[in-house]
Amino acid sequence: MMKLSRRMCLLTAVSMGMAFSPLVLPAQATETIKMIAIDGYPDRSMWVKEFSGFFIPRVNEELAKTGNYKIDWQEAYGGAIVKPRGVLEGIKLGLGDIGIVTTIFHNSALPSQGISAVTPMVSADARVVAKAVDEIAREFPQMNKEFDAENQVYLATGVVLDSYQLFSKTPLNSLKDLEGKKVAGAGYNLRYLEGVKDAAGVRGGLPDFYNLVQTGVVDAAMLWPEAAVTFKMAEVAPYMLQVDLGAVNSKTVTINKDIWTKLPDEVKTVLQKVAVEYRDQVANVAMDKAASSVAAFEAAGGTVVVLPAADREAWAKAMPNIAAEWAAGLDKSGAPGSDMLKAYMKKLVDAGATPVRDWAADLPN
Repeated sequence: MMKLSRRMCLLTAVSMGMAFSPLVLPAQATETIKMIAIDGYPDRSMWVKEFSGFFIPRVNEELAKTGNYKIDWQEAYGGAIVKPRGVLEGIKLGLGDIGIVTTIFHNSALPSQGISAVTPMVSADARVVAKAVDEIAREFPQMNKEFDAENQVYLATGVVLDSYQLFSKTPLNSLKDLEGKKVAGAGYNLRYLEGVKDAAGVRGGLPDFYNLVQTGVVDAAMLWPEAAVTFKMAEVAPYMLQVDLGAVNSKTVTINKDIWTKLPDEVKTVLQKVAVEYRDQVANVAMDKAASSVAAFEAAGGTVVVLPAADREAWAKAMPNIAAEWAAGLDKSGAPGSDMLKAYMKKLVDAGATPVRDWAADLPN
């Protein structure tokens, strides 16, 4: 009898639905990709904790579904490679491959990231704001262009703080009580104080607010409840005026562009997908912490007063239209600032927000 060749045996087995284990070819080996994740803030920071505990495991989980690739992560936080202000530059130079950029430090390089900061008293829901900003980034090329100029690829925007409130060493019950006060803040939120008679903004960083109030340099500070509890503000500023100035995006996940171009499409797809999941995860955690932090502030001896609606409206109307100024600045540079602002306001309203002031109303049609 003629002997069948090994190939003919295999073909015969396949046609008969049979499998001969000695003939099964080995699976393709998993390719390992090394990646350095960075942030200048310590790993106890909420967004860093969620990046390490949520983003990275989810990426690993998604890649494991096919087994084609896996990432060998090196995590470097808390100044191990860069300081908080150095993440943008660090990823640009390749000191880190992927990381969380604190965008409020880079208003000049990343002006479009200020869109939620220039629209106060619209939404105090971090989930709504995070989604809206992220959608603007995907619908308009401007945000991606700004990161591209920094040798980075935008993945997703995160909102860490639910809403700025006022914390004072003396009672605040109305807008009049804020008149003539010196208030610590950072970035765009100092402009909010231009809507209060004789109020003066004092620039400072979050770790400085306690000492600024304690030493009398300022009378109050603008920060969010979770931060107020973390930095024990109730000891020096036990009066919280709930103003709901609004949620602000301040973190963006980016990846070095040179690294990105070398990644397989499968890995790119997973990183993009999980970045959006991380966006929502961080916003949800921020909202959960906001609710518990107000209670914790009161438990630490703090008192909370809600600013009357009429005072809140009067304050918003008295502010300069910093959103229109922001949009005009982008328009002048050739970017679609006005269109971005209109689209953003519409997204918030469609999501259920009730703006105290329509910041896009003064824009040209």
